[in-house]
Amino acid sequence: MKSNISRLPSIRITPTVRLRIDSTSPPPSPPKSPTNKKVSNSRRDSIYDYKSEAAKKVELIAKNRDERRQRQADEKAQKDLIMHLEQNNPYWEFSQMIRDFRNGIDFRPLREHDPVVENQITVCVRKRPLNDKEDRRKEVDVITVNTKNQLIVHEPKHKVDLTKYLENQNFRFDYVFDDSCSNDIVYKFTAKPLVKTIFEGGMATCFAYGQTGSGKTHTMGGEFRGKQQNFRNGIYGLVAVDVFKLLNHQKYAQKNYMVSASFFEIYGKLVFDLLAKKQRLRVLEDGKQQVQVVGLTEKIVSKVEDVIDLIQKGSMERTSGQTSANSNSSRSHAVFQIILRKSGSKHVDGKFSLIDLAGNERGADTNKSNRQTRIEGADINKSLLALKECIRALGRKGAHLPFRGSKLTQVLRDSFIGEKSRTCMIALISPGNFSVDHSLNTLRYADRVKELIATDSPEDDAADVAMYGEEDISEDINEGDEEMLQDEERRLHISSMEWEVLESNRHVIESCVYFHKMACDLYKASQKNGFDKNHYATNWKNLLNEMIDIQKEALLKANEFCNVLDGRV
Repeated sequence: MKSNISRLPSIRITPTVRLRIDSTSPPPSPPKSPTNKKVSNSRRDSIYDYKSEAAKKVELIAKNRDERRQRQADEKAQKDLIMHLEQNNPYWEFSQMIRDFRNGIDFRPLREHDPVVENQITVCVRKRPLNDKEDRRKEVDVITVNTKNQLIVHEPKHKVDLTKYLENQNFRFDYVFDDSCSNDIVYKFTAKPLVKTIFEGGMATCFAYGQTGSGKTHTMGGEFRGKQQNFRNGIYGLVAVDVFKLLNHQKYAQKNYMVSASFFEIYGKLVFDLLAKKQRLRVLEDGKQQVQVVGLTEKIVSKVEDVIDLIQKGSMERTSGQTSANSNSSRSHAVFQIILRKSGSKHVDGKFSLIDLAGNERGADTNKSNRQTRIEGADINKSLLALKECIRALGRKGAHLPFRGSKLTQVLRDSFIGEKSRTCMIALISPGNFSVDHSLNTLRYADRVKELIATDSPEDDAADVAMYGEEDISEDINEGDEEMLQDEERRLHISSMEWEVLESNRHVIESCVYFHKMACDLYKASQKNGFDKNHYATNWKNLLNEMIDIQKEALLKANEFCNVLDGRV
C-alpha cells in the first residue's frame, strides 16, 4: 500500500493559482474576446437605455406633445399681444387678412375731376364710413373700393375646423363712391346729368336703395349735424339749385317755365300727402289711362328757399319705425317731385322724381319683429321687386312695363314711359361685418338691374323667378309662394281697412260735435216768437239726413272690417 502511494506523481501547488476572495475588491473583468471589430467608446449610463421600440415611440409622442403645447402657448401669447395692440378687437384676424389683401392691390378710386358718362340707366354704389355704434362693437370694414367702378366684399367665413378665411366677391357698376366722397361728388355723377332732361321734355327719376341705416336719407335729404339735417347739400336741394340755374339760362328763359313741387309718401298700399298733414290720397287712372294722384298738393316755387322749406316740412311728417337694424328707420317711400310747366298750361313738360326708398329688410331678420313691422317689411320688399322689374323693362326697349306690381311703380308710371326717360339708382351699403349679408343683398339687387339692361336672356328671367317668386315676372309660381303673396295681400288689405275705419270714427266724432252745435242753434231759434217754421223744418231735416248718411257710411265700413277679421270675406 505504501509502495503504491509513493509511485504517484507529486503535485506542486503554487501561490499564483490561489483565489483570494475579498469583498472590497472589484470582480475581475471578463477576458477580451479575440475580435477585429472596433469597440465603441460610449458607455450606457443606466439600464433604462435598453428600451423596446414601443417605449421609444411613446417617448417620441410625449416629446411631440410637449413641443406642440409649447408652440400653442407661444401662439396664444402672440395672439394676446396682438389683441392688446388691437384694443381687444375680437375680429382682428379678419382685419389682418383684409389689410394684407389691400396691401397687394392698386387703388384708383373715383375723384371729382373724373369725366361723367351719361347713360339712360345709371347704377352706382355708395359706401358710408363706419358709424359710432359699429366702432364701439369693434366691427371690421369689409368693403374695399379699389377703382372708380369696382368694389370687393370680404365676407368673413369659417371652415368646418373653425379656421377663419375670407370669401372675396367682386362687383362692377357705373360708379362706386368710397367713404371719402361727399354728397356733392355723388350728386355730380348721379342726379346732376338728369336735370337737363326735364328741360328737354323728358322724365327723370333718381332713387336711393339700401338697408336701413345705410345712408339713404343722408344722401337724398342732406347731411346730419347732430339731430339737425342740412337739406341744402342733399340731392333734393342740389337738384333744386340746378333747376333754377337752368330756368334762368338764356337757352330756357324764353320758354316761360313755371316750377312746382309736391311731396308725398307711400306706406303699404296707402298714399299720404306730406304737405297737407298726411291727408290720404287716391291713385286713379283717367280716361287717357294716365295715373293721377287725386288731391295731391302741388306748391308753386320761385326760389331755392321755397323748395327747402317744402322738403323740411314734408320730412317731419314722414312715417318711421324701429327695426332690428335701425331705431329710427324710414318705413315708407318718400317721393319728392319737381315739375315743369309753361305758364298757364296744365300740361307737364318735364318731371324730376326723387325717391328715398324705405329700408329693405331680410325676412329672416323680421321673425322676431311685431306683426306691423312684418307687414311693412313684406310690402316694402314687394314694391322694391316691382321697381326693379320696371327698370329692367325700361332697359329692354319696347318691353311691357309691369307698373301695376305695386303702388310705387303705379305712381311713377309716367317716369318710365318715353324715349327721353332717364333713371339713376344709388345703392347704399354699410361697411361693417355685421351688415355684410345686407350689403351683399343690396349689391346683388343693383347688379341684376344693371346686368339685364344689355342682355335679355330667358336664363336670367328664370333666375329671377327662382330668387324672388314674384307673380309679375312669371305665372308659374309654386303654391307656397302664391299662398305667401295672398297672405301678404290680406294683411295689407286689413291694414288699409283699419285705417279707413279709424278715419270714419274720427269723422263721426267731428260730425257729432257739429250736429250738436247746429241742433242747439235751431232749437234756440224755435223758442223765439214768430220763428220761421218752414226754415226750421227744412234745416232740421237736412241736418238729420246728413248725420244719418255719415253714420251709415261708418256702419258699412265697420261691418266690412268685422267680416274681414272674422274670415268671412
